[in-house]
Amino acid sequence: MEALTFDWAAYLLAVVLLVLFLQAAIYIFREYERGVLFTLGRFTRVSGPGFVLIIPVVQQLVRTDLRMFVEDVPSQDVISRDNVSVKVNAVIYFRIVDPQRAIINVADFRAAVSQLAQTTLRSVLGKHELDEMLAERDKLNADIQEILDRQTDAWGIKVANVEIKHVDIDESMVRAIAKQAEAERLRRARVINAAGEFQAASKLVEAGKLLATQPNSMQLRYFNALTDIATGRTTTVVFPLPVDLLPMPKKTED
Repeated sequence: MEALTFDWAAYLLAVVLLVLFLQAAIYIFREYERGVLFTLGRFTRVSGPGFVLIIPVVQQLVRTDLRMFVEDVPSQDVISRDNVSVKVNAVIYFRIVDPQRAIINVADFRAAVSQLAQTTLRSVLGKHELDEMLAERDKLNADIQEILDRQTDAWGIKVANVEIKHVDIDESMVRAIAKQAEAERLRRARVINAAGEFQAASKLVEAGKLLATQPNSMQLRYFNALTDIATGRTTTVVFPLPVDLLPMPKKTED
């Protein structure tokens, strides 16, 4: 009876060990996953997707995700080239393109990308003025993305996109910008008004020269003016009369 009990216990132990062995030896990777395989601590290959069988204890697998990561960059204090202090935050989209380098060359690639993005954001934006930060975000996004992509290439990471989310400005600076915008609108209005006055004066000069060459045309202008006056509510009409048509006063003898 004791021997039978021992056989069942040994059989049960063998089943448990087999299950644990298979659990440690069998990996199933989804389509967007890869496994970096190490044999006795040395890199062997990148496995997956699908079914992967390894030798427990001797081999280890590190699972990686090839999908797009979205990392929020905390607000950074940036001093622009024209000495304006602003707070800027951004969001980064990146993914792993080489699992081997992403696991071997950097301990925590997400933390590394986040820290690199913060320093790059301050460095790039500090070279531009405030107006450029507000008006040329697409260009700044492209510049930051290019720098990050070049530096993270050694980690097997591709930075797909960088978007500056907010540029927070101090309240006093907001008022100063509003005054500047108002002054710019007034300047443009005055320039447009001056241009209109210049064009009107030029046309008047041309009209005067044309009327001087054709004296009879002045009489036509008189008639047009009388017609315009007659159509209005004015009841009294005063129009100029050439001096040569007025009778000359007679001279009296002393």
